[in-house]
Amino acid sequence: MLLPASLVLVCLIKTPRDLEIARLLGWYRIPLRTAPKVVSVDYVAFYQPSAFQERSGQIEYIAQVKGHELTTRAELIKEEKNHPRAHEEYYKIQLGNLEKLKEPVKTDKWKRLTFLYSTGEYLLNAKTLNDLVVQNEEREILWKSLRERAENEQLYKTDLPNEANLSPEVLMALLGIHDAH
Repeated sequence: MLLPASLVLVCLIKTPRDLEIARLLGWYRIPLRTAPKVVSVDYVAFYQPSAFQERSGQIEYIAQVKGHELTTRAELIKEEKNHPRAHEEYYKIQLGNLEKLKEPVKTDKWKRLTFLYSTGEYLLNAKTLNDLVVQNEEREILWKSLRERAENEQLYKTDLPNEANLSPEVLMALLGIHDAH
């Protein structure tokens, strides 16, 4: 359930096909080379561009983020193995069910958007995209929350040296291998 304190990443969903993938398969892709710094958020909100024709220029759907992983486009879209970006890395954002907003959040002067961080409170009260921009002291709270998410993701990384730099004795000790002599 979207809460006022939920971290929200507003994302461009390029085509109706991409929205169907999110709805039916439960994932959304973001190219690593253009991804925002933090993808560990609570919800994504999908901004629909002109490809959505009469439903363009608005956010109609949100989805809870269940997790994310790094993969290639070829792994995500198996029928496009020869795509020019097939071997590029993408974030695969795992999603819960798409939820339709009671009222869509419409654009007034913005025509193009890639990513925007916001909060559940702003999304719940927004009428236009401009209403999603976090202001004043709340902006500092938003950035602090995003920094904490980024730091928590770093907890899973290690600073162990590469095995090529380890002596055989140290490598054996790290792997729990005991000399049979």
